Amino acid sequence: MGVTSPLKGHSNSYSLNKKLFLSFSVYAPYALFALLLIALFRLSFHPFSSSINQSPVSFSREGNVYENPCNYSNGKWVHDRDGPLYNGTTCGTIKEGQNCILHGRPDLGYLYWRWKPRKCRLPRFDPNTFLRLLRNKHIAFVGDSIARNQLESLLCMLATVSKPNLVYTSGADNKFRRWHFDSHKIVVSVYWSPFLVRGVEKSKTGPNHNEVYVDSVDERWGADLVHIDMIVLSIGHWFLHPAVYYESGSVLCCHYCNGLNHSEIGFYGVMRKAIKTALKTIIERKGTNHGDGIDVFLTTFSPSHFEGQWDKFGACPRTKPYRKGEKRVEGMDAEMRAVEVEEMETAKLNAKKFKGRLRLETLDVTKLSLLRPDGHPGPYMYPFPFANGVHDRVQNDCIHWCLPGPIDTWNQIMLQVIRRWNIQSRRGVRLIP
Repeated sequence: MGVTSPLKGHSNSYSLNKKLFLSFSVYAPYALFALLLIALFRLSFHPFSSSINQSPVSFSREGNVYENPCNYSNGKWVHDRDGPLYNGTTCGTIKEGQNCILHGRPDLGYLYWRWKPRKCRLPRFDPNTFLRLLRNKHIAFVGDSIARNQLESLLCMLATVSKPNLVYTSGADNKFRRWHFDSHKIVVSVYWSPFLVRGVEKSKTGPNHNEVYVDSVDERWGADLVHIDMIVLSIGHWFLHPAVYYESGSVLCCHYCNGLNHSEIGFYGVMRKAIKTALKTIIERKGTNHGDGIDVFLTTFSPSHFEGQWDKFGACPRTKPYRKGEKRVEGMDAEMRAVEVEEMETAKLNAKKFKGRLRLETLDVTKLSLLRPDGHPGPYMYPFPFANGVHDRVQNDCIHWCLPGPIDTWNQIMLQVIRRWNIQSRRGVRLIP
């Protein structure tokens, strides 16, 4: 038997290692180059900063701003053990009819839900951020009682860190009010204007129908535009009432006007005209060289949830949100929303013709609101309605929203849009539609 040299195995191992080293030396630059390409590709689509991932914009290499693909209107309601920022006893600006907790509503499960968008994160409302972004600004809520409902939600959330001081009130039921946040020199106002355009509401001493002038803006808020930096418009439900509509000084048509010799028409077309007039007026008055610009939100239609007669027990009795697939936006709710979305898109195109800073956005809350039949005051629009037992007839509010309640989410979404605008403004870059 031959003797194997102890150096032979070592020689083979050395040879193999040498080959591996030479191979690595040849191919390593290519491997590193490939890894670098992968890293650059990922960074271009997924920015490394967590703060940018949480912000509602992303940036291209050229510095242009792309709107986040997140659609806040699509999502679902999920349980939230944290609950609301405030309650019915800690906020002093809640309209009595929406203070469901103070009025004895026994089920409080409706407070522990949050809206989860399908493809993005909706952060909890941060009152300090809102106050910081709106410092020295005047924000106005203009519209019907739903606009007022949204305003009071915002006041309650801001009041958790800064006290709002009521500095002005006027009109029946305090329909025109103004608050001042001394900490940040912010003014928040509400203007009662259920049609946005000039209107005469029905009364006991006047006609039994509304009179609406679709081509003339309501100057109760229009005259103050020069002092307003951000405006939130919200209308819809008042167009369901009987009305005669005027255009160019003559009767255009009417809605549910029995006994009057006018052409009967549905209300979608006239609501469209009213929104068009309001947005056109805002753009023309604030978008000129002499104007200082304005931010505009149009809140889409907020559905009601009557399941029976408004004055019967159990008109809106549900205590949980609808489940996925259980309810769809359709019929009148869909038509009203479509009018608002379409008119805002038209207004955005019109705004491009002006040099002033004009930022417009639809606050699309129809779907998320439709899925919350449990969020209304119902019989608790009055204090302890069943203290003396359950009565067959009891007035219900299945239109407005409890405070706190689902309507707080509207302001959560609005804050995210304001944050996006602020990022765009600070970067001084062009928005890609």
